[in-house]
Amino acid sequence: MGEVLIAGTTALLICIFLSPQFIALLRAREFGQNIREEGPEGHHAKAGTPTMGGIIIFTAISLPFLILSSYDWRAVGVYGVAMACALLGFADDYTKIIKRRSLGLRARTKLGATILIAIALWYVATQQAGIAETVRLRFVDFQIDLSFLGGVPFLIFIFLVLAGTTSAVNLTDGLDGLAAGCAAIVVLAYIGITFITTGQEDLAILAAALVGACVGFLWFNAFPATIFMGDTGSLGLGGAIAGLAIMTKTEVLLVLLGGIFVVEALSVLIQVASFQAFRKRVFLMAPIHHHFELQAWSETKIILRFWIVAAICSAIGFTLYQSSIT
Repeated sequence: MGEVLIAGTTALLICIFLSPQFIALLRAREFGQNIREEGPEGHHAKAGTPTMGGIIIFTAISLPFLILSSYDWRAVGVYGVAMACALLGFADDYTKIIKRRSLGLRARTKLGATILIAIALWYVATQQAGIAETVRLRFVDFQIDLSFLGGVPFLIFIFLVLAGTTSAVNLTDGLDGLAAGCAAIVVLAYIGITFITTGQEDLAILAAALVGACVGFLWFNAFPATIFMGDTGSLGLGGAIAGLAIMTKTEVLLVLLGGIFVVEALSVLIQVASFQAFRKRVFLMAPIHHHFELQAWSETKIILRFWIVAAICSAIGFTLYQSSIT
């Protein structure tokens, strides 16, 4: 338990003490956020705010994890996929900054990279960590075997979990502190799942470092933000959450544990489907946090209420997990 607390505290302190210098460096190099023209009017004032704060987040995560970890394959797999997704996000952020526009890497480039990361995660999970190629439905205590055809169905399933989670966290990263706070809440539940209920200390150390880094980053990312995490942070955190779900066999339960991310992603899917089919919009703007912005909700009100929803979803998900193993 001591190492878990040390990992979380160390990551938090690294974020708090290194962020001011990092923010100053980004400002000096004019590495600022580009805002979409079609976004909410109030967001244009945020143009130029330093971005790529995910670099600080994953620096803070890496140091305690690499020092304290026993390098169990499950934890190594989660750390590896998180870092790979963060690097993909960094490439996207850097492209946006160089081109001075809100569009980064091409969609097919991101898709290809995500497929490669999913293949690597599948290999580590099944060949090194000994994860069963099954999908467990904890709500009804039933398992679906996906090991046939050489495990290809399970590989596809891992890709869908990874792509869906990274996209959902990325979509949530639209208000100051929203994605970092929600990610911290979701991963906090995974500290309980990995340490309290299953005794996977290395995974718990990594989860604690993730929570500590997110909370430390919130010191500067909370409204009004002085730095954004960028795709470096959102894709990296999404990759970490997806990896934790795979390694703890909570892929389906993640729909509830990360319920706020699911709501954000569904709002975009509903908006696109409705407009394509009926030329009508269900929401004033998607993702759904922008809908509430256009209804004149303050940014802090939206963020706090979304954090509350995230906490409720994670608490229910953790309770269901505990009940399924007793």
